[in-house]
Amino acid sequence: GYAGATVSAATGADRVLEKTVTVRFDASTDRALPWRFKPAVREMTLKIGETGLAFYEATNLTDRPVAGRATYNVTPDLAGGYFTKIDCFCFTMQVLEPGETLMMPVTFYVDPAIVADDEAKFIHTITLSYTFYPAELPPERQARLPAPTQDTTSVN
Repeated sequence: GYAGATVSAATGADRVLEKTVTVRFDASTDRALPWRFKPAVREMTLKIGETGLAFYEATNLTDRPVAGRATYNVTPDLAGGYFTKIDCFCFTMQVLEPGETLMMPVTFYVDPAIVADDEAKFIHTITLSYTFYPAELPPERQARLPAPTQDTTSVN
């Protein structure tokens, strides 16, 4: 993440509050990555501390396997320390086969401690943004690529 870096946790929050927060989802790809990437839903409203599950959809637009790695950001920056990811596709590299579409989950919650922060307690909307960048295929996946074919036709 950037300034709005998030926190990781193994489990959900220890309590759920009645106060709600709206989480918006944003997606982009680096120009060098031939994928279509978008959130399955644009936003959801959750109780603070409630575990949310959102999906992003990625499609490889080429005829070859392509690897990508996601970076993320949370805005406003102040919310980053309270936005907690339990599981995320961004924790690992993703490889999409030719033409493959993959639904990628992110499980998260907004830490109830946000309501005790004199500034952050006024946040009603948080935006979670991902950008996918190209990555090198893992060696075991590169080994399965078909060998380049030689053109044996002669032009005489």
